[in-house]
Amino acid sequence: MRKAIVYTSVHHGNTEKLVKRIAEECRVDLIDAIKQMNVDLNDYDIIGFASGIYYSKFHKSILKFIEKNLADDKKVFLICTYGGSANFKSIEQILNKKHASVVGKFGCKGYDTFGPFKLVGGIAKGHPDEEDMKNAVDFVKRLH
Repeated sequence: MRKAIVYTSVHHGNTEKLVKRIAEECRVDLIDAIKQMNVDLNDYDIIGFASGIYYSKFHKSILKFIEKNLADDKKVFLICTYGGSANFKSIEQILNKKHASVVGKFGCKGYDTFGPFKLVGGIAKGHPDEEDMKNAVDFVKRLH
């Protein structure tokens, strides 16, 4: 089964750290949505989308990537890192239009210094940590 993860990791590299660990331990191709804006995903059996959460949404580059590159009726999974809480609503709205089948969701804390968090030195320091990465790898290994 061919798997890919399309990701965006902007501020602290939380999401990139997570997906690179997944790629090391699972057979997964990584696609950076900012650097590779046009990718043919048709040869993949299952496609992951990974991002930090910004204003309760997946990063805009991931949302645009899906609108442009994802064919209808694909199996997908979602991964997010967050300072506050996981939120999949923004991406699920676009995936519903594409009739995508979401086969799993994973989220974990990620170091966050946005807005008022910067004043206190950030939140979720050290995340994603080893346990977060192990859980992410286990999540991807279970997907079919």
